[in-house]
Amino acid sequence: MKQRKYFGTDGVRGLVGTAPINPEFAMKLGWAAGRVLSKGGTKKVIIGKDTRISGYMLETALEAGLIAAGIDVVLLGPMPTPAVAYLAQTFRAEAGIVISASHNPYYDNGIKFFNGQGLKLDDAVELEIEAMLDEQMTCVASDKLGKATRLASADGRYIEFCKSQFPQGLSLEGLKVVVDCANGATYHIAPSVMRELGADVITHACEPNGVNINHECGATHVDTLKRKVLEHKADVGIAYDGDGDRVMMVDHNGRVFDGDDLVYIIACQAANDHILGGGVVGTVMSNMGLENALKAKGIEFARSKVGDRYVMELLQQKGWKIGGESSGHVLNLDLISTGDGIISSLQVLAAMVAQNRTLQDLGAGFTKYPMKMINVRYTPGTDPTTAPKVLSAVEEVEQNLGNKGRVLLRKSGTEPVVRVMVEAEQEKIVLDSARKIAEIVESMSKQPD
Repeated sequence: MKQRKYFGTDGVRGLVGTAPINPEFAMKLGWAAGRVLSKGGTKKVIIGKDTRISGYMLETALEAGLIAAGIDVVLLGPMPTPAVAYLAQTFRAEAGIVISASHNPYYDNGIKFFNGQGLKLDDAVELEIEAMLDEQMTCVASDKLGKATRLASADGRYIEFCKSQFPQGLSLEGLKVVVDCANGATYHIAPSVMRELGADVITHACEPNGVNINHECGATHVDTLKRKVLEHKADVGIAYDGDGDRVMMVDHNGRVFDGDDLVYIIACQAANDHILGGGVVGTVMSNMGLENALKAKGIEFARSKVGDRYVMELLQQKGWKIGGESSGHVLNLDLISTGDGIISSLQVLAAMVAQNRTLQDLGAGFTKYPMKMINVRYTPGTDPTTAPKVLSAVEEVEQNLGNKGRVLLRKSGTEPVVRVMVEAEQEKIVLDSARKIAEIVESMSKQPD
């Protein structure tokens, strides 16, 4: 497959005001995408965004480019990423576009695409769009120009969809829930969903101002959520990230439940209900304790590369439905085509209600292995992960760990860093082993291949 110039694993991203996240490129990208997507029947694209101030600029530029290519545009305003994927399906659009940089700070932004089935674009389509970006921008005849409309009912439609994924006959009445929306795209969705299902909701970080998205709040900063859960004596806390495709939860004692914990709970409930339909997919970074806990329940487990895109690919290959990452991306393909923080949290809440158990109780069967990650910078152009001394050190540690631990060396895809990860049952062994390998990686990092 040809190397992509602009598209990464999650669309086009960067610092606002610098290429490619500027108005000139966004308009050209909208036009290029419109030219490629205009081969379809509806010639309609929907656009949603999170709450970053730069979303206004990029939305307008994308709209202009798409219209110049003859594509009708439906503007949703601030909406979670999974909502755009869902509405692209229900509107039978050629694509859904999300303007967001997920959990990043406000001064970053990104543009990512879903196809008409609510799935990320195939590599081949992204390459076709990139090839079109090299062409000179043109404009269709005036009578062929696209039109733009705003969908005022977008939030209501998605609220009803989320509620429809909560089991009939169950209610959240009696549950006190703290909801942290990261001042992001779920701010006007998640609290309403929880309240309409009967929960007593206390909100946090639900007042976006364009620059406070993800700032000391949300799924990547859960300390305030923990405090609020304890302060209000809540049953559970829920934190989403800026675009709503990640979720973290906190139990009544303030313990954080990450994506591994949530995948375990959701998979076990599905198995209890006889609807699991196969195994579970994690990534190479998923905790070894998750793998062992699922296997103890008779549930098969497989690992993909890091990234929800790769979790999705492996799920599709195996015909399974449930997977996720420790970062809080959780997939259940029986319910929605992409990771959805709100729906994932509703699945966990449904398990609490159905079993009349606390979040702490539901996670009791899963004990995490101690894990240590050390990032080692290396000189670009070298690859210390292939150095004989590094490979020998890894082999020695793996032999010492046996089947009670594992080692992972992974080069970052975004910076010249080797991630050295070790996990095992005993923390001291983990720390000593990780440091040993990291020191050897560092000693090799300045030498040529």
